[in-house]
Amino acid sequence: MSPVDLAPSIAGALEAREAEGRTRALRALLVRPVLRAQTDGELFRLARRHADSLRAWFDRETGWRLVVESQTVRLLTSYVPHGPTAVAVAERHPARGRKGDPPFTRRRYVLLCLALAVLERSDPQISLGRLAEDVVLAARQPGLEGVVFTLTGREERADLVAAIRLLLTYGVLVRVAGDEESYVSAAGDALYDVDRRVLATMLSTSHGPGLVGARLPADPSIDQIEAALHEPPPAYTEEESTRRLRHAVTRRLLCDPVVYYDELPDDERGYLVGQRVQLTNRLAEATGLVAEMRAEGIALVDPDDHLTDVRMPEQGTDGHATLLLAEQLATSGPADVAALRRRVRGLAKQHAAYWRRTAQEPGAENAIVADALDRLAGLGLVRVIGDGSDAVVHPLPALRRFAVAAPTITTRRAR
Repeated sequence: MSPVDLAPSIAGALEAREAEGRTRALRALLVRPVLRAQTDGELFRLARRHADSLRAWFDRETGWRLVVESQTVRLLTSYVPHGPTAVAVAERHPARGRKGDPPFTRRRYVLLCLALAVLERSDPQISLGRLAEDVVLAARQPGLEGVVFTLTGREERADLVAAIRLLLTYGVLVRVAGDEESYVSAAGDALYDVDRRVLATMLSTSHGPGLVGARLPADPSIDQIEAALHEPPPAYTEEESTRRLRHAVTRRLLCDPVVYYDELPDDERGYLVGQRVQLTNRLAEATGLVAEMRAEGIALVDPDDHLTDVRMPEQGTDGHATLLLAEQLATSGPADVAALRRRVRGLAKQHAAYWRRTAQEPGAENAIVADALDRLAGLGLVRVIGDGSDAVVHPLPALRRFAVAAPTITTRRAR
């Protein structure tokens, strides 16, 4: 083969390698929106190398902004669901301090925001104990009367530590000495460096807080403040309106495990139905995800199982119980939580040889069912209506893939 013949194959191989690098960097930013030179190595270098194309892609498809600096790459994501099921959709994406930790509660989110506010005015180094003291003082400011933190109990200290671990993951804090567990048990402390470059990128809103105050009522609610921070400017052209619909729908497809048509506002549903083939093709090409389109909605599935913090099926007692409950709900329909707990008590005896020993203890079924429902709701497979044991679990269309039908046995005929 002559050098002239080799040129096209070499060019094709280089182009494929560049495309693979862009996809890896894009997927890494979707998993964790802060990449750092010190901790992320090759992924950080890929994001810096493909910064221009990544910035253009995010701006065109999602409206998200990519901030690239010498030591960090930050994707400023913004996803505020609207419509009748907005609360249910938003609750599918709780933050976690680290893998395996419980999902963030309202208290933990408030502590996270207060910790960020304290760090804005702190010294370059700060101890966990000092940070906790400043958070307690910050919670006493006017306007936060409904928020009470003393951080004297183990549970409250654990909530603060969950927020700190999230900041460690993002690189806002860098541990110098000590550990968080010793602080939770009131036996020690921890010392951190504050990375102000990363800290400055944590706020991700459409408008700065100082610009929305004049548009708010005298005593605004949290929902009003959030809506004002993310409210887009007026759309004066049809092209701009279409662009916003594309951004809204694309964000849902990338952030939600399943997008159901009945969860979308009318304008977003109309856009997605009309553009679903072209839109999902572009997203699949850029991210490596596979689009599954059904009559009820669309899911972008990751064959490598990396772009998710909740997996199913999963190993262990909780994973097996979740799978068995999913099968029951998919075949039998809605059930209340009390019935599911009774089912788990029976399953614990049936699978005693494989499940952990504590699964048969009185009350163990409550935690197993709660974990299963958190997983199923987080994946968009069920919707829980109500509270406590009287709450009713409604299976959603995507759960049907876990229904097990009776086997069909055919008799082999002799030749």
